[in-house]
Amino acid sequence: MHWKAEPIIHNNQARIALHFDYSKEVNERVRKLAGAKWSSTLKVWHVPDNVTYREQFKLPEYSIVIQATRQSAPLIAEEIIAQVETYKRWLRSRRYSDNTIKTYSEALLSFLKYYAHKPVNEITNDDVIAFNNDYILKNKLSASYQNQIVNAIKLFFKKIKSSAINVDLVHRPKRAKQLPNVLSKEEVKQLLGAPQNIKHKTMLALIYSCGLRRSELLNLKPADINSNRNLIVIKQAKGKKDRIVPLSEKVLLMLRSYYKTYKPKTWLFEGQLENEQYDERSLSNVLKQALAKTKINKPVTLHWLRHSYATHLLEAGTDLRYIQEILGHKSSKTTEIYTHVSSKNIQKIASPFDTL
Repeated sequence: MHWKAEPIIHNNQARIALHFDYSKEVNERVRKLAGAKWSSTLKVWHVPDNVTYREQFKLPEYSIVIQATRQSAPLIAEEIIAQVETYKRWLRSRRYSDNTIKTYSEALLSFLKYYAHKPVNEITNDDVIAFNNDYILKNKLSASYQNQIVNAIKLFFKKIKSSAINVDLVHRPKRAKQLPNVLSKEEVKQLLGAPQNIKHKTMLALIYSCGLRRSELLNLKPADINSNRNLIVIKQAKGKKDRIVPLSEKVLLMLRSYYKTYKPKTWLFEGQLENEQYDERSLSNVLKQALAKTKINKPVTLHWLRHSYATHLLEAGTDLRYIQEILGHKSSKTTEIYTHVSSKNIQKIASPFDTL
């Protein structure tokens, strides 16, 4: 088992990111560590940065790190905080999504902390390249994290600092060409049939039957359901775009049953308190509990249901242009990836081995 522990700043807190080869057993062990949290932004488990965990994961002594932090110039530390806050305000004024603001500001904070020994105005293009080589690549951080850092720095120096820094000179990693994870129709049926709670069952059914992203489901309001036309209006989704998706007749019946039971007010799916939006982590737990009741031995995520929906539409003969529109993809190239996981035509190809 390959392990790697890395000190990080996450949500303005000192944490230790834990990178390891995935297995269900190890994932459970990490989840049970005191203070362990999963970051959907960084795609990593992280624990508090303290003496105990530094010893356990063989990191430099915590006292040394604290001492080094205290010795750094207070004015520079204050400047870093001020610069990140200015950056956040600029992103908000341009109506960037909350997730993007969080991701970009945390990426910029990591970069500026790396150069806490010098004023921001003295940071040069060479510093950006050195950070890429001496920190990101040296510590074997993910390609997606590298891209986030580059995007955040580029936007910061171009729009906020009006600097001559040319971060385009920083090499970006080649985008990994990974196929989407897809469940068979039989597996989807198992998964959606597992929950006993009508709210849980309806949420999972809606994600699959409409190809929704997690945030799109949670942001739905009762008025977004057009039962007369069998449509759902997805408002201000990714890219600040509205779109409509077809609503299954069977799912509409489930929605009516759910609505009579729970009578939601503000959000279609509310938490324990009235008018409170259903929590993202709770939704992930709904999937986890449903998965535990099936015989599916795969690390299924909510997004797998969206991928499965698109692939099953394609296999049923739906035109790619309609699938693109339903999923809300900006480019047709994004939708075309489902042609690589559709098994309908591939299974028809006869192996030349059979004719030997």
